[in-house]
Amino acid sequence: QVQLVESGGGSVQAGGSLRLSCTASGYSYDRNYMAWFRQGPGKEREGVACFWFGLGSTSYADSVKGRFTVSQDTAKNMVYLQMVSLKPEDTAMYYCAADRSPVVAGSCLNPAGYDYWGRGTQVNVSS
Repeated sequence: QVQLVESGGGSVQAGGSLRLSCTASGYSYDRNYMAWFRQGPGKEREGVACFWFGLGSTSYADSVKGRFTVSQDTAKNMVYLQMVSLKPEDTAMYYCAADRSPVVAGSCLNPAGYDYWGRGTQVNVSS
């Protein structure tokens, strides 16, 4: 059974940084994807970043490019999301997701492509 657990959320001021972590159990990283999504108040869930273990490639939403970095440590079964230069509009619940073949219409940032989800960690950015 796949289990994903996020941690590292919190409250920061605009311009601050946070690093989110996602611990995965019961999941094989080989050729699989892991991704970060977020859902702000009254908003739809949106893809933030995804990582394909097959080639070590990444993809980011335009809104976070240059500010967020996704990385992994397979030895520890963890995926990270380093977030810098945070903005109030980054305030959301952040979720970790995993799937073997989540690409939808050429994108790995579509939440419909993922079967496995964590419960989320809250990020609040104040101005």
